[in-house]
Amino acid sequence: MLKKHSILIGIIISKSLLVIATLYYPGGSQFDKKAIGYDWKNNFISNLFGEKAVNGSDNPSRFWAVGGMIFLAASFAMFFIGFSKRIPAKGAANVIKYFGAIGMFFTFLIATPLHDIMITIASTMFLLSLFYITIFVFKTRLHVFKVLCTVFLLDFYGTLFLFGSGYFWEFLPIMQKILFAFSIGLMLGLEYFTKKEDFQHIK
Repeated sequence: MLKKHSILIGIIISKSLLVIATLYYPGGSQFDKKAIGYDWKNNFISNLFGEKAVNGSDNPSRFWAVGGMIFLAASFAMFFIGFSKRIPAKGAANVIKYFGAIGMFFTFLIATPLHDIMITIASTMFLLSLFYITIFVFKTRLHVFKVLCTVFLLDFYGTLFLFGSGYFWEFLPIMQKILFAFSIGLMLGLEYFTKKEDFQHIK
């Protein structure tokens, strides 16, 4: 039972630790460096990882946030490894498995001072794995997941565009959290509501 639900348990622990981290965040955001506490509208998740908060105070939320990222990365890595076993094409399965799992290592490193470059590397590997999953989902009768995977990829690309371009920067903290929740929802949906038999007819 524990092994069957290990991904879900890991994500619940991760989200719990990240929420706790927001409660310990001293304050400061991109719009108001003197703000008190964590502002869900204006603070980035990455604000929780710094040794110092945006307002210059020591950041006790860092311990909780890094712990949350460890569980999140481990949970997603387990998902990619497990899901790859449902894909009959060995080459594609290996891309999903290795790029997805290794990408989660770089995702964890987003919580370090290497944040910006790790976002680029982790996002590239994550998107490649999800792109392969989407291709195979489109070859099945999983119509709901065809829509979800497509919307997710568009959301991901849109968020990366905002991050890289600097346009509409004020919307980025909200977009980041929507994408974060969407990622978790899609992973759990694929984990619990698809099975190996859905893909076995694909050559």
